Amino acid sequence: MKKILYILRRFILSAFILYGYNFIAASFNLVVPMNYITIGLVGSLGVPALFALILLKIIAF
Repeated sequence: MKKILYILRRFILSAFILYGYNFIAASFNLVVPMNYITIGLVGSLGVPALFALILLKIIAF
């Protein structure tokens, strides 16, 4: 039960982190889409995954 709550807490926190980032980065046009894949990546790998997604956004587009 503790493991499930820990995983759920990480995914909810990652959704808030992505939302906060998108709120700040909207003026720079560097918005990372919020979907299950990005929330799952940030939830499982942490903030370095967010930096990797931002870098991928800059390089690809």
